Amino acid sequence: MEANPCEPRYYEMLEQLQVLDFALVELNLYLDTHPEDLKAIEQFNQLTFERTKLAGQFQELYGPLQNFGRAYSKCPWEWSQSPWPWQV
Repeated sequence: MEANPCEPRYYEMLEQLQVLDFALVELNLYLDTHPEDLKAIEQFNQLTFERTKLAGQFQELYGPLQNFGRAYSKCPWEWSQSPWPWQV
C-alpha cells in the first residue's frame, strides 16, 4: 500500500528535511570562513548523515524529492505524480 502525501507524517518528514537543510546551509557558510573548526565539521557530517537517511525514508514512502538522477523511482515513473515537495 502506497503512503498518502496528505497524511501528517508527510508534512512532519518534509519539515524535518527543511530544518536539516537550513542547518546544513548555515554550517556550510560558517565552514567556508572557519575551515579548521572540527566541531562544526563533525556537526555538518552528522547532520548530512541524518538528512541522507531521512531523505531515503521519505522517498521510499512518498516518491522523489529531486529529479535528474538524485532519487530513485518506482514503477510507474513517480516524478510525474504530484504533489511535489515544493507544492505543499
